[in-house]
Amino acid sequence: MPEVRVTDHRHGDDLLSAGLGLAGLVGLVPSCANPFAPTSQELRRRAIQSSWKGIADFGVLGGFGEVYGAVPDVPGREFTAFDTLDGARFPHRVLLQAPDAFDEKARCLVVAPSSGSRGVYGAIALAGGWALPRGFAVAYTDKGAGAGYFDPSDMSGVALDGRRARVGEAPLEFAVEGLGPLDGLGVKHAHSQDNPEADWGRHVLAAARFGLAMLDRAYPRLAPFTPANTRIIATGLSNGGGAVLRAAGDDTDGVLSGVVALEPNIHVPGRGRPLYDYATEAALLLPCALTSPHFASAPFAQAMGGSPLPWVVRGASLRALGLVEGATPTAQAADALARLRGTGWRDESLATAASSTSLDLWRALGATYASSYLRCPPDRMPCGFVFRNTMPALRPTWWSDASGVPPGPGVAMPGGTMPGMDANLPGEQGLRALWDGTSTDAAKLRRSVDATRVSLPAEGLPVIVVHGAADGLVPATFSADPYVAWLRASGRSPVYWRVPHAQHFDAFLAFPDFGDRHVPLLPYGYAALDRLMAHLATGRALPEDAVPAGARPRGPGKLTASHLALTSG
Repeated sequence: MPEVRVTDHRHGDDLLSAGLGLAGLVGLVPSCANPFAPTSQELRRRAIQSSWKGIADFGVLGGFGEVYGAVPDVPGREFTAFDTLDGARFPHRVLLQAPDAFDEKARCLVVAPSSGSRGVYGAIALAGGWALPRGFAVAYTDKGAGAGYFDPSDMSGVALDGRRARVGEAPLEFAVEGLGPLDGLGVKHAHSQDNPEADWGRHVLAAARFGLAMLDRAYPRLAPFTPANTRIIATGLSNGGGAVLRAAGDDTDGVLSGVVALEPNIHVPGRGRPLYDYATEAALLLPCALTSPHFASAPFAQAMGGSPLPWVVRGASLRALGLVEGATPTAQAADALARLRGTGWRDESLATAASSTSLDLWRALGATYASSYLRCPPDRMPCGFVFRNTMPALRPTWWSDASGVPPGPGVAMPGGTMPGMDANLPGEQGLRALWDGTSTDAAKLRRSVDATRVSLPAEGLPVIVVHGAADGLVPATFSADPYVAWLRASGRSPVYWRVPHAQHFDAFLAFPDFGDRHVPLLPYGYAALDRLMAHLATGRALPEDAVPAGARPRGPGKLTASHLALTSG
């Protein structure tokens, strides 16, 4: 068993919000008495707030805390460690939250991998928000990602308590030997050389085993905790949703009692498309397509700064390369849009994918995932990319504040560019060529993607999948739709809620253009967990597939329960 750090969280520093409560989670970033040397408690508070804000809609019209969700004070203890899978070079961070008011009768452990590439608290809005107020314990894992960045300029990384330490001072979440001061930051997802995505399921199951062992410590009177006497529910969203479905397929020992996956990034061989494929396609083609009248009212469809000129330039670049046809920007946009539709993109997903284009998210994802798949060290990323520390003053709070995928505050991603209006084109071309090219690296990358394929869950394991029909980052048509169809064709009986008007980022609903048009996905996740728990506790039948036909956007007013069209059944 690795070294375990145990901390108490009571009297103004609870498990669910670190004492911030809903008002504090919605408010400004908690300050540090000394921003150059924050305490572990200050970093934990910021990490929890950042994880909540990255997932939940806290807008004044969004309904959190009124229509769904709550942030009560939940006192308890945390048990955290660095756990290393067999064969891995670097650890994943695991953490158990054990509430003082643990429900002895329910004996429930919720296992929650982080969304995206976030740190260990990355699933707290979904798993913690649902489980902790009910007296259930939660075991989290960063699944080999997180923001424990390693900086070779001072040979520092992140210790178990979240504070920065130099190599040799303490065990670090991630460190890279042999780097010079200018060789670029080490990011665990990109540079561990483990291809952590291939082990997502193993990360989740390891977190479950860690959680059971820590429950023995937390509640010795109730020990031992085993899969035979403890309900173990795995839940996650986005990459976390994919991770719990991977765990369901890897669970040959019958550890899990049930799974709830929201907007899962999941790869089914021969069905759908893996994220790297459609993300690198979107990075190239969507900027050109966004000048089409089809996107005239789509939020964030214009380039950053409000001018369509960069998108027009992309169209000209693609025509010169023979990647689109048309003599005018309008014709080029129409051709790019037709090509995207031809590879499976649906209009409802394309409308929200525009935001990822304006925020330059596709390129950041492509560089990070390509580096991971090719097992690159920080100084040899593909296409000339590198991660740089641009503001050393922000380094102490990277662990708490960053998303795990640079760029971000204090971290830049130069490389893959050329002078001119279409500066990002070379890098995006290079990343795409790693998918559809014939080079040795392209073949290696495709093998690494193939290693992320999902396996079938055991017969009879309850699986609920919830996906927004308008998801533009992980479109349901490429992920959840083919996964559910594959399960059914293989004799399994998943429950699938394909939610109209829901997209990928609930946090974006605080922007009027998004909130007016979409419903949040988080309340459907809470409802699915309610229904799974009722099934496990009472034998109640799982709900039939639910397409809440009455679900509708809130428009300019406040969200109400009627907008969600969720039944109590």
